[in-house]
Amino acid sequence: MPFPIKTVRATYPALSDGYAYLDGAAGTQMPQSVIDAISTAYRTGIGNVGGAFPASHRSDAIVAACRAAVADLVGGHPDGVILGPNMTTLTYRLARAIAGPGDEVVVSRLDHDANVRPWTQTGATVRWAEVDPVTGELPVEQYESLIGERTKVVAVTAASNILGTRPDVPAIAELAHRAGALTYVDGVHATPHGPVDMRELGADFYATSAYKWSGPHIGAVVADPALLETIRPDKLASSSDTVPERFETGTAAFADLDGVTAAVDHLASMVPGTGSRRERLLASMAAAEEHELALFQVLIEGLETMPHVTVYGKPARRTATAYFNVSGHTPRQVAEHLARLGVNVWNGHNYAWELTGVLGIRESGGAVRAGLVHYNDRSDVDRLLEGVASME
Repeated sequence: MPFPIKTVRATYPALSDGYAYLDGAAGTQMPQSVIDAISTAYRTGIGNVGGAFPASHRSDAIVAACRAAVADLVGGHPDGVILGPNMTTLTYRLARAIAGPGDEVVVSRLDHDANVRPWTQTGATVRWAEVDPVTGELPVEQYESLIGERTKVVAVTAASNILGTRPDVPAIAELAHRAGALTYVDGVHATPHGPVDMRELGADFYATSAYKWSGPHIGAVVADPALLETIRPDKLASSSDTVPERFETGTAAFADLDGVTAAVDHLASMVPGTGSRRERLLASMAAAEEHELALFQVLIEGLETMPHVTVYGKPARRTATAYFNVSGHTPRQVAEHLARLGVNVWNGHNYAWELTGVLGIRESGGAVRAGLVHYNDRSDVDRLLEGVASME
C-alpha cells in the first residue's frame, strides 16, 4: 500500500502556506490533533500534580499517558521515561549524575554537540571516536581500543543530524556492555525517520525530542527503571525521590505533555493498521521511512548530478537528510535564495560542531541542510532541486 501522503499532509495546517518545509531536521510542524490536544488541556483546566482536586488529577493522567506514549514509540518502559524541556538539558543532568573525574567517557565526532559537550564537561577522561570525512561513516572497529575497564559511558548517535549517517549502534553497544560500560544513544534525529527499538540498539539510555516528530518542544530520555534507581542526580531536598521523577526538576509543561501523547498517536495512525499502539507505530514508521527514502533518492541524485554542488557524506545507511554547498555562494545565501522561492532549509553547522570541523567547513559557515520527513512530497523535492539548479 502506498504511503497516504495527501491524507497525511492534510492533517498539518502549517503546510497550507505554500512553502516546502524541508527544515524538518531542525523541527517539524504539528498536525491539528496535537494543536487540539494542547489547547484542550488549557481550556479544560490543569493544575500541578499530586493535588486533591480534579485539575491536578488531569495533570497526573496527562503525565502518565505521556510516559506510556514515549515508551511505545521507542520500545521502553513507561516508568523509565524521564521528561524535560529538551534533550540537551536532560543530557547535561544525566551526565553530571553518571560520570566524573576518574571515569572515562567515549564520544564521537559524528554526534550533535548535545551528546558530546555534556560528557566532556563532567571531568571524566575523554576518548574520541573518529569519522571518515569522505563517507561520513563511524567505523565500529575503533571502539575496541577506545573502550576499557574505566569506561563509564559510550555516547553515540543513532543518526547524524546533518549527514544522516546511521552508525552500527548495536555493535558499538555490544563492545561497551562487554566492558561493563553504559550506552547513551542520541535518538533525536533517528526517531522521526523510522521504527525504533532501544533494546535492539543496545541503548541503556535513549534520548529523543518530540518537536522532531510532530510534537511540542519536550525532550525525553528513556532507560530501564532499575538502572535509574542506581543513579542519584542533584535535586531539591523537597522534591520527589522516586524514579523517574527525581530526574525531573521544576514543574512540567503539562499541556505540552498532552501534545506529546497526541503526536505519538498521530504517528501510529498515518497508515491503516490494527493491534497495539506499539505495533501500529512500528508499521506506520516503517511505511514513512520507505516514503522518505524514495523521495530522498530523487533529491540526492539530483544534487549529486549538479557540477556546482558539493554533497557531504556517502553513508551506506542513512536518514533522508542532505548536507551540501553551492559553488560561489555561502550557505546563508543559498538558504535565502531558496526562501524567496518558498523552500525552507537550514544553513550552518546545525550543532554538529565536531563533524563540521572534520569536514573542514565549520569556520566557513558549514553547509545547507535539507531534511525530508513524512509529510514532504515530490513537489517539495522538485522545488528544491529547481532552486539549486538556478544558482549555477
